Amino acid sequence: MSAPPDARTPDAHTPLPYADGYDGPSAAWAAADPYAAALRAGRGPLFLRRADGRLLPLEVERWCARPDPVDLDVLDRCEGAVLDVGCGPGRLVAELAVRGRTVLGVDVSEAAVEHTARLGGPALRRSVFEALPGEGRWDTVLLMDGNIGIGGDPRALLARTATLLAPGGLLIAETAPVDVDERFQVRISDARRTSGAPFPWARLGAPALLRYARGWLPTGQWTAGGRCFLALRSRRASSSAEPPKRTAVISSQRARKPSGERPVADR
Repeated sequence: MSAPPDARTPDAHTPLPYADGYDGPSAAWAAADPYAAALRAGRGPLFLRRADGRLLPLEVERWCARPDPVDLDVLDRCEGAVLDVGCGPGRLVAELAVRGRTVLGVDVSEAAVEHTARLGGPALRRSVFEALPGEGRWDTVLLMDGNIGIGGDPRALLARTATLLAPGGLLIAETAPVDVDERFQVRISDARRTSGAPFPWARLGAPALLRYARGWLPTGQWTAGGRCFLALRSRRASSSAEPPKRTAVISSQRARKPSGERPVADR
């Protein structure tokens, strides 16, 4: 397990060239009023509305609740310092912080970051495709709750994730429970309105994700509570970068600094 990432990465917002045509955080998602309202209320209904009119339900109640046994099993599999990409209202970040782990949540939604901070979890309002603290030094990256769909380009997201992880680092991704590989434009919608401009999204089952994961070593695949997960390990060569200092990553939103590290055995 590597030391925790250095918290003192500059607070830059320079987009990184990992996804062609991707210009940083989705303004549509970040400013989507129905999404912010649902997180503040702790309940839906809330959907991603596709251009063809189909609705993909978003599980707001589960996201805003305490981690369930399926979540806790995933957290037990995490190694070292953890980056939760698309952390939403922060249930996983807050739980890891309580355990004394070094953790950071990132999300483009201000409401999500604020909710995470209220739970005591460190969080940063940022896109995964922008500069992030501790790049190349995270031991685990989480893509939970369908976040493998971020940006609508799984290859680009996997390539970006590899640059965030330490050599041999662990990615745990939650996939669709069916064999599917889809790209589409979506907007945020609730029972009354659809808000914001369309933004790209993807929906992948485990077979599709494995097809895109060239250069990764699959280390686990499991199903629990009707949810499906895939664990991949980075094969990226070691970096010559200066070793990071043992400092917890903090947010500017009243985040609490974790007290220390507690390694968890790999399963």
